[in-house]
Amino acid sequence: MKQDSSKFFVMMLLLAITLMAACSSDSTTDSTNENGNKEGQAGGDLQIGVVSDPVSLDPHGANETVANTINATIYDRLVYMNQDSMIQPGLAESLEQIEDTVWEAKIREGVTFHDGEILNAEVVKLSLDRVRDPEVAAPVAFLFGMVTDVRVVDEYTVHIETEFPFAPLPAHLAHTAGSILSPKLIEQSYEDLANGENPFAAANENPAGTGYFKFESQQPGNSVTLSKNEEYWDEAAKVDTVTFKVIPESLTRIAELETGDIDINFTVDPSDVTRLNSGAETEIVQVNSTRMVYLGFNTEKEPFDDVNVRRALHMAVDKDALVQGILDGVGIPANTPIAPGVFGYSEGIDAIEYDVEQAKELLAEAGFENGFDVTLLTDDNRERQDLAVALQAQLAEIGVNVTIDTYEFGTYIERAGAGQMEIFLGSWGTVTLDADYGLYAVFHSANIGPPGNRSRIVNPELDELLDAARKEGDAETRIDLYAQAQNKLYEESPYAYLYFPDNISGIRSDVEGFWQYPSGYFYLRDVQLNR
Repeated sequence: MKQDSSKFFVMMLLLAITLMAACSSDSTTDSTNENGNKEGQAGGDLQIGVVSDPVSLDPHGANETVANTINATIYDRLVYMNQDSMIQPGLAESLEQIEDTVWEAKIREGVTFHDGEILNAEVVKLSLDRVRDPEVAAPVAFLFGMVTDVRVVDEYTVHIETEFPFAPLPAHLAHTAGSILSPKLIEQSYEDLANGENPFAAANENPAGTGYFKFESQQPGNSVTLSKNEEYWDEAAKVDTVTFKVIPESLTRIAELETGDIDINFTVDPSDVTRLNSGAETEIVQVNSTRMVYLGFNTEKEPFDDVNVRRALHMAVDKDALVQGILDGVGIPANTPIAPGVFGYSEGIDAIEYDVEQAKELLAEAGFENGFDVTLLTDDNRERQDLAVALQAQLAEIGVNVTIDTYEFGTYIERAGAGQMEIFLGSWGTVTLDADYGLYAVFHSANIGPPGNRSRIVNPELDELLDAARKEGDAETRIDLYAQAQNKLYEESPYAYLYFPDNISGIRSDVEGFWQYPSGYFYLRDVQLNR
């Protein structure tokens, strides 16, 4: 087994400090094999099995793992996170906080987009203005809600101004939402918007960034193919092409990995780890994650507008049994929405304990002494299917009869975002390693729907705590505010937090240089095929 042993949880305040030091000098990612294996050969065609089509090839139009993984190779950001989760220079040669509410980015010169357009400060402003534009309605706009202005200082300098001091801003800029698009795409996007069309259609059909791979073709339901950007401004990709093959069935992905039809299987169910580890030509890459898997409640629909009903169902869930039965022990139970080690995590948070009898009492108090019937929304991922069945059995113990409603991933995401469910399974990764992303996006009333608040919870006190925490400059005070917010969530229970699973991918033994972020998606520039 390849186990990523690098430290990946870094406090975001330290990330910002590190950025100001690290970004003052030129830096590139070391392509040396981290696992001590023989170096692979340049060239070749990399085949990756994924569970679904990307929601969008416009990085401002999607926020799910398949899209983020693909878009991170087509587009660059001002900065990015390396394998140690440290902020590194990207399209910005430096990013420095020159005032409490002003960050200065020095843009690289001589960088060209895949369509021939030239990178400069005006182009950076176009992208950062567009992702924040209410008319565009990007589902990732919440990441930059604190930004008040992006000002061009000169041809290769921009100032990013924020409403309040915001230490995690570099990590937000490193998210794929901070991707810089070709100005031609942005111009077409606004033309489409003016004509009443989808503003993300242009980039979805012919994406153009500055990334180490460039778009070749997409066959919906089948594949997305990219080719090496021979004119990349930094160290070039090692393989000639990469094809993301849509293979919804997890066992089919496993079989294709074993036969060599794909080189990387993203993702692997925990029950298949032993099989791949024992294979002659397959291995596992595993890393702890920041991704919380949860049972969500639509607080706008009866009876889940009653906090006692939500708490009762939460109380009826045996999380330890789920970790052992669903994950084969490859993960930890979740008693808070924030993973251990993420900035804002606290051990002293109030937690709802497993107690079937108390759950029955709460249901009786709510007027459901004999339980009720409910439909659970989920997607067709095998782990989610197994989890749905396990929860169906656990909730039956308190008289809640669950019908499982399964959709392919794209439809599931649409229904969950639109509130077309009673209860649902989901997951959220704190990709910035700061609690602002794991809490503000998911539980603030400003983000109801596709941006992240799919429970549709509205609590003014919670909103105030989350607003105060993102505006606070003192790290200890922020941690205390996030602790208060998580205790408020304990009272409201919009989600039953279930577990933090490890991120697991399967690879062919001749694949080198592959690694994953704690959030789930992975870095492909340095992948080589040792053939």
